[in-house]
Amino acid sequence: MADVVLKAVRKSFGKLEMIHGIDLAITDKEFVVFVGPSGCGKSTLLRLIAGLEDITSGDLLIDGVRANELTPKERGIAMVFQSYALYPHMTVFENMGFGLELSKVGKAEIDEKVRRAAASLELTPLLDRLPKQLSGGQRQRVAIGRAIVRQPKVFLFDEPLSNLDAALRVQTRIEIARLHETMGATMVYVTHDQVEAMTLADRIVVLSAGNVEQIGTPLELYEYPDNLFVAGFIGSPQMNFLEARVAEVGSGGLTLTAPDGTPIETLVATDGVKPGDKVKLGIRPEHLELAEVGETGTISGDIEVIEDLGESHFIYVRYAGGTLLTFRANGLSTVKPHSKIALRLPPNCCHVFRADGKALRRRG
Repeated sequence: MADVVLKAVRKSFGKLEMIHGIDLAITDKEFVVFVGPSGCGKSTLLRLIAGLEDITSGDLLIDGVRANELTPKERGIAMVFQSYALYPHMTVFENMGFGLELSKVGKAEIDEKVRRAAASLELTPLLDRLPKQLSGGQRQRVAIGRAIVRQPKVFLFDEPLSNLDAALRVQTRIEIARLHETMGATMVYVTHDQVEAMTLADRIVVLSAGNVEQIGTPLELYEYPDNLFVAGFIGSPQMNFLEARVAEVGSGGLTLTAPDGTPIETLVATDGVKPGDKVKLGIRPEHLELAEVGETGTISGDIEVIEDLGESHFIYVRYAGGTLLTFRANGLSTVKPHSKIALRLPPNCCHVFRADGKALRRRG
């Protein structure tokens, strides 16, 4: 396996620059996920690593070798696409071994590699079947197996679960995680689904409009987002945001004034802010706490909708100024639609963002 290093990599299509000077180091055996909204450049960046698009400027190194001008085959990569791209007239065995056959690998070696990969993916009973006889999840596992038999330096995945239903997505996600653990492979994975990113990645690269917004472990991005974009993108449901003003700057953090005038204590670094500054207050739905209406330091509103998920409820609360807040309550909650509710914002769970969108580092 190998490390992958990008140095000031840019990609332009004519006059339109899609990737804006990205620097990134992916270490050997690491599982890195590119995540971001549609059009952010994550698939383009993956295709640059794969050699399916030319790099406009900058350097790509794979296993210490500059790979800008190398063909995909010479780079030692294998790519699994969103579409399975299986040959319909070939069996599972033939699909998995076809690339090796083109490379003039001997029949005995092909047989050994295909059967070993099939065993790791629980495909052995299916080797004689045609793609039309397989489920979507099985077809995707065949596509993954076809990549495994090549024994590449780096595995690239371009939204491989997008065509699967919910149950198969979970099952195949577990299989990919298990595959990474058993093979110790370097993997780069693209998805728009941040649940996939959070559950699979050693590190996540959050992209927006061709720029890297933040790189970190799933927990780092969840607990300490660098800016409003990352805070709003990571987490499901997304973080609640309120307009607020700085009322007081203290040694332990900030006291903010919420839209309805409620004072809110926060435990954040206070650099660069002063009383009167406009800020955004953020808190995740699962960090809000149910309180008594009228209790000091709480915010209140009217419950509009309750989504009952069994183990928990998503409660949507219309707050001052028309803001809709999401509160995740446990499954035993007895609140009713169209009633008044009060919510407490624990100081150690509050995020604060300056007017430029940058986060003040949480101390909690």
